[in-house]
Amino acid sequence: MNSSKKNARSPLVYARTAGVLYLLLAPLGIFGILYVPMTLIAPGDAAATANNVIASESLFRLSIVAALMTQLVNLLLVLLLYKLLKPVNKQIAVLMVIFLLAAVPIAMLNELNQVVVLLLLSGAEYLTVFTAVQLQSLSLLFINLHEYGIYIAGIFWGLWLFPMGYLVFRSGFLPRILGVLLMIGCFGYLIDSFTAFLLPGFGVEVAAFTFWGEVLLPLWLLIKGVNVERWEKLADE
Repeated sequence: MNSSKKNARSPLVYARTAGVLYLLLAPLGIFGILYVPMTLIAPGDAAATANNVIASESLFRLSIVAALMTQLVNLLLVLLLYKLLKPVNKQIAVLMVIFLLAAVPIAMLNELNQVVVLLLLSGAEYLTVFTAVQLQSLSLLFINLHEYGIYIAGIFWGLWLFPMGYLVFRSGFLPRILGVLLMIGCFGYLIDSFTAFLLPGFGVEVAAFTFWGEVLLPLWLLIKGVNVERWEKLADE
């Protein structure tokens, strides 16, 4: 294989670009899914939540944009990881892509719930048939729907980690422990998502303790890359 062709498919390029994109998900996700809800939403208090959203409308809108950008980054990320991991097992790499691609439209369409909140609190003339209390209550309802939408997307955010973890574990060009941690992370998301529907208000976030694979993998990809010789051997088989 000539050097130009090797450079065109360099696993280090895939690895380090994927590492950057994966790490980019953290600030986008923390801002859109954690910081803004914790700042603006008063659980069970529709009036306070509505007043907070109106007073910080720009922040609320930024959270929507951050959530949409997160999904765009996910699209690029999974394609790069597919290129990096398909030499291990192409069928399982395809399964990884399918699971994450399934989450993208769910998560993006879920942001319409947030847009509805803005519309309800916009003060538009066609909404005068509703009282202020009704509009506030409806707003909180759609905010709660948005939270459940995140849990639905979370099912697929979990599922894609298992085939990815398996591929990392079997690769030989990445540390096996990273694959184990990713597969464990899968179950954290699944437990949280299904618990939200089966035991609402349970209040335990398992994924908060099982996320380490999603931190250590991108750091490894960015700093250490992969064992190029092992990757090229698999790619040439």
